[in-house]
Amino acid sequence: MFDQLKNLALQKLQEKMSGNSLNAEATNEAASEGASALLDSLKGGDLSQITALFGGSSEGGAVNGIAENIQSKLSQILQNKGMSAEEAQTESSSTAQDLISGLKEKFQSNAEEDSAFDLNQISGLLGGNAGDLLNKAKNLFG
Repeated sequence: MFDQLKNLALQKLQEKMSGNSLNAEATNEAASEGASALLDSLKGGDLSQITALFGGSSEGGAVNGIAENIQSKLSQILQNKGMSAEEAQTESSSTAQDLISGLKEKFQSNAEEDSAFDLNQISGLLGGNAGDLLNKAKNLFG
């Protein structure tokens, strides 16, 4: 599951960051590092924050510590690739929100091709006992 998340995140980051001021190679490197940073944030995150991030709450990403962490890491990655701090902050804010929205759509989708994006699998991979929390999150999906 994490491989699928990383691949989707990489694709979304490459699409979103394609028009930035960095060259294509630096942009691809930043997207790859950003996808890895997303996984690190999820693996180290609190399960309740993960379910809030990908659950039904429209504010799940706006005030979520994982979302803030991803945005901060993306900003630092872009700066390390040569982007100014101000531009990196603007780019990371927009990119992180779009990334989270895209992933959230996959977790909320009932389409067969999106069946791998399942909050229950994240719980199992993180080793959490979050059955009640995940059942509550499922209720948000309708």
